[in-house]
Amino acid sequence: MSAPDQAALPDAVRALAEADFGTVAQRFADAGFTVGTPAKGILTVRGGAGTRPAVLLSVGVHGDETGPIEMAAYVIEALSREAQALAVDLMLCVGNIDAIAAGKRFIDADLNRMFKSDRGALAGTFESARADEIIAATDAFFEAAGPVRWHLDLHTAIRASHYPMFAIVPDLIAEERKAALITWLGEAAIQAVIMNPKSAGTYSYYSCEYHGAAGSTVELGRVGTLGQNDMAQFADASAALDALLRGLPAPAARAAPHVFKVAQEVVKLSDGFTMGFSKETPNFASLKRGEVIATDGETVYTVFHEEELVVFPNPDVRVGLRAGLMVVRVS
Repeated sequence: MSAPDQAALPDAVRALAEADFGTVAQRFADAGFTVGTPAKGILTVRGGAGTRPAVLLSVGVHGDETGPIEMAAYVIEALSREAQALAVDLMLCVGNIDAIAAGKRFIDADLNRMFKSDRGALAGTFESARADEIIAATDAFFEAAGPVRWHLDLHTAIRASHYPMFAIVPDLIAEERKAALITWLGEAAIQAVIMNPKSAGTYSYYSCEYHGAAGSTVELGRVGTLGQNDMAQFADASAALDALLRGLPAPAARAAPHVFKVAQEVVKLSDGFTMGFSKETPNFASLKRGEVIATDGETVYTVFHEEELVVFPNPDVRVGLRAGLMVVRVS
């Protein structure tokens, strides 16, 4: 993907993509909020001394996933013009600013695998240092927060999907907060939710594990070019996000999302790793019992339920990283 033409972008989108918070930050400050920029690409807006819900909104963790950047830009711009309507303490994080500017997914390595203490061979990468900045700001934000904590990490998928809008939810979230999160995801027109029992080093899992946030990695359709995304596809998610930030009820969900659980994680163990199907296979494609998922030397991953659905199949990840998830539907 080529670098976006920033000059041709709407001002609100260009500003957020470049992590230029000047105008919106000033509007919130003028409305009496305490505004901070703890690191490049991170804005905090506080107003309640820990008495308000705390919402962490992150976009651009992958630089080529531009739709959520545009959506968030319009929501935050509109809200800043009615700054007193902000009903939460907000942290806005633009994850991989340099990759966004270059029109690339990342500079050296996947930023959304860096939110863990052991980074192995990735420890010296550009994204490792960026993750440290984000983690420090996240820790400070939630340490001053009240008990109601959200983290919505907005992405778009790199492949087609049977459910274009879906979310990954850490299973460790407290049940009441998990139920509230899944309800909100339904209101945002998310069609499928995968309950994930294990961290892959993602940003949303970090916030859940270390700060008790109701967090989710939310996949909103397909990767697109900044400034050229069809914003109509984000209308429901945009309305639900706006309502959350304003403390208002979101529009009722058209349908509750289907819920899946992880049946097995497919990890790339060596450069000899091959998948039993095309890497263009869509998310939630069905495989039947006994079918080969992947082969890696003497290790053969096969389907052991009557049916398992494949999510995030990617044989091109680095050795040691997750190359796919196999999930089964539970509701």
